[in-house]
Amino acid sequence: MRIIAKQSILTTFSSYLGVLIGYFNVLWLLPYVLEPEQLGLFRTIQDLALIMVPFAQLGIGNGITRFYPRVKEQQFSFFTMSLLLSLLGAILVSLLFFVFRDYLVQAFQANSPEVIDFFGVVLLIMLFSVLNSILDAFSRSFLEIAVPTFFREVLLRILVSLIILAYFLQWLSFIQLIWSLSIIYLVTLLGMGIYMGALGIFKLDFSFSVFPKGFRREFVKYNLITFLGSTGSLLIMKIDSLMVSAMIGLDANAIYSIAFAIAIVIEMPRRAVSQVVMPVVAEYFAQNETAKIDRLYKQVAVHQLLICLLLFLGVWANIDNLYFFIPNKEIYEVGKWVVLWIALGKIFDILFSINGEIIVYSKYYLFNITATLIMSVLVISLNLLLIPEFGIEGAAFASLVAMISYNLIKYVFVKIRLKLDPFTWDIFKILILGGSVFLLQHFLMFWSAIGLWDMILRSLLITALYILGIFGLKIAVKSQQELIQKIKGLRP
Repeated sequence: MRIIAKQSILTTFSSYLGVLIGYFNVLWLLPYVLEPEQLGLFRTIQDLALIMVPFAQLGIGNGITRFYPRVKEQQFSFFTMSLLLSLLGAILVSLLFFVFRDYLVQAFQANSPEVIDFFGVVLLIMLFSVLNSILDAFSRSFLEIAVPTFFREVLLRILVSLIILAYFLQWLSFIQLIWSLSIIYLVTLLGMGIYMGALGIFKLDFSFSVFPKGFRREFVKYNLITFLGSTGSLLIMKIDSLMVSAMIGLDANAIYSIAFAIAIVIEMPRRAVSQVVMPVVAEYFAQNETAKIDRLYKQVAVHQLLICLLLFLGVWANIDNLYFFIPNKEIYEVGKWVVLWIALGKIFDILFSINGEIIVYSKYYLFNITATLIMSVLVISLNLLLIPEFGIEGAAFASLVAMISYNLIKYVFVKIRLKLDPFTWDIFKILILGGSVFLLQHFLMFWSAIGLWDMILRSLLITALYILGIFGLKIAVKSQQELIQKIKGLRP
């Protein structure tokens, strides 16, 4: 766990630095500079591109992590083959995009026709993101997670800030601003390539005959089977935004996107841990060490819920304070309940730990297709049913139901097939602690007016009560003992 912890800390730092920049962008800069329809278009273009990435990637990211331990001696041939396959996938998805272009035009024509003019930007962002995901996955196999996360979470957001400022200063037209989105994704791709080259892990080797017999066929088969499974969480994260744009309009998607950005902050530690844990899980399965997987499953469940639930409490308890600082808040604060439904969905995803990663790297990886198909049908059906009736809140609630269902299906499967379970008494203690802290802060801070001081005092109160509760309820006792020993070791 030491390597995991170190990389997770560095990755979490980059993630939260990215969150701070992202919060500045999404909650202040974008609403201040752009009109709601422009903001909605800006987000829709990115979401439409990113939802195609797992299909273009063909599951190769997970394939790299799973198969890398078997071909370490031919790692650069493996890297080159993966890069070429992902490029082929991007070309195939682009061709399909043009084949079905008329259907996409029909979907956006009524409420968001502006999207149609920027399909070229969508395809470029998709291409650069696919190639970048392969570089990221290969770096992950070396447990090099922190710097790729910096490029993805921090540099990309800084570049977004810069192009928005350039538009504000009238150095760019709005059309040039949208096209600039593709350029910043290209910059992060080039940055990753330079970084890997400096580490000596970016080398092209076209000697594909060095692989063991049948390896290439097995690798491609695994990728094609699992790429559907890898689309599950991304579909939930992006399809609702696109359906809001298509069924309501770009201004509604602007409101939805800001609410989503507020809610998504709570899962940042889960993303950081997942990036580092994936190659470890793959290695444990390769060595048939089920007991270690079970222990990791439980440890990750406790520690990531412990952190993420505190963030959830901070976000929801301060929801009015957060909207207070957003420019044109009277437009955007109607998305407040979207934050709750999306955030609760993320808590359920966090609660069930790394069940998805365990399935992907087990011999039962085929099950991901079943789980993802069920989830996809469910989330699209619920959006079609709830958006016309409840608007953006219907889309958010559809995501919550889909996320709960998706995780329950995976949890039951892992429990039955692999006899693994993430739940311990610490999980239930954390949930009780979270509910108690929320009620206490609500009653203790009833007198405070909305604003900066309320946010500061409320956040400090929540954090203090939460930390006291961790020690009082003896949650994650082993980790507490290790922390106390480290503190003692720092004393003179």
